[in-house]
Parts: sequence; structure tokens; C-alpha cells
Amino acid sequence: MVTTHILSAFDRDLEAVQAHVMRMGGLVEAALLDAAEALDNRDEELALRVRNGDRAIDALELEIQTECARLIALRAPAASDLRTVLTVMRIAAALERAGDYAKNLAKRTAVLSQMQPLEGATGSVKRMARAVVVLLKDALDAYIARDAVSAEDVRRRDHDVDQMYNALFRELLTHMLEDPRNITAAMHLHFIAKNIERVGDHATGIAEQVIYLVTGAMPSDERPKAEVVQGAGGRG
Repeated sequence: MVTTHILSAFDRDLEAVQAHVMRMGGLVEAALLDAAEALDNRDEELALRVRNGDRAIDALELEIQTECARLIALRAPAASDLRTVLTVMRIAAALERAGDYAKNLAKRTAVLSQMQPLEGATGSVKRMARAVVVLLKDALDAYIARDAVSAEDVRRRDHDVDQMYNALFRELLTHMLEDPRNITAAMHLHFIAKNIERVGDHATGIAEQVIYLVTGAMPSDERPKAEVVQGAGGRG
């Protein structure tokens, strides 16, 4: 009876933490979409809301990590349960980084709004952001469902995001070659595109954590990834 009580208490605590993870995922998805929308429409007010909203994402990540540490200390989970807690911690860390990339995108909206727009480029960024958000959502859904097959599908589809990034890079390069005055704006947009591509990498990392959770092992094969053009990136 005592063991059952401890297990049920662990399950309740874990459910609460997982609810925080899903809320955090929703905030990150919204931040990415809003940041891309702000860029496309030159909406500095929306961009500022995205930047300010990153504090809520950071706070949730801290709360998740704290609660997971408490779970390990107080509940002494068995091996399989410990694997779940560690997976939650890694997912939360990946979401926090994705939130940082959304904030980076929003930070550059104010700069780009003062420059001559590059025809079609921000629309391409917006489409890429939407594709990455779908990947992120599907990875989190795979976690909740403990669905390794869906998680593997997320890994495979990251290749499509890489292809979108490469196409956008070529588009920006064309703008730069056509008119040197486009170079500064194109470099800002390339930085943004690289950040979005990295969010796709984090979504794939979450999918790999799901596979680890379900099977007990990380995928042994290299993720299918397109050859990605290297360039400026980082937290900004």
C-alpha cells in the first residue's frame, strides 16, 4: 500500500510537470509564429510583445527544472521513471533555446523595418517558421503519446526545413548580387533563417528524446539532414 501511494504521488507530480512542458511548448510555438508575422508586417509592437513574452518561457523552464530535481530527490524514481524525468528536463531546455531564437527574430524586426524590404524574403521566412512550428508541435505530441514512430517522422521531416533554409539563402544571395544596398538587410534575414533552422534541430532533438524514452536508446543512425549552408547564427 505504501509503494502504491508513493507511485501515485510520483505520477501526479510528473503529470503536473508535463503540463508545464506542454504550456511552454505552446508559448514557444506562438512566439515563433508571432515573431515571423511581426517581421513580415513590420509590426514593431508585436515584436516587442514576443521579446517581453520570453520571460514567461524562461520562468517555466526554471520551474520545470526545479520540479524535476525535486522529483528525483524526494521520490527516488525507478530507472524507467528516472528516464522520463531526464527526458522532460532535456525537452524543457530545448524549448527554452527555441524561445531564445524566437526572441532573436523579434529583436531584428525593429532594425529591418527601417530598411528597404527585400521582395518575398520575409514571406519565405514566415513559411519556414510555420514549418518549424509544425515540427515542434508534432515532436511534443509524440512525447505525450510516447510514439516513437511519429518521433522518427519528425526526424525525417527536418530535411524539408533544411531545404527551405537553403532555398531562402539562395534567394537572399540573389538580392545581394542584384544590389549591394541589399546586403545588410539580407544578412539580418540570413541570421533569422539560420535561427529558425536551429529551432528545427531542437524539434528533432526532442523527437530523439522521445525515441530514447520509448526504446531506452538514442537513434543509432544519423538523422537525415540536407547539406546546410553555413553562416551567421547564435543567440544575438
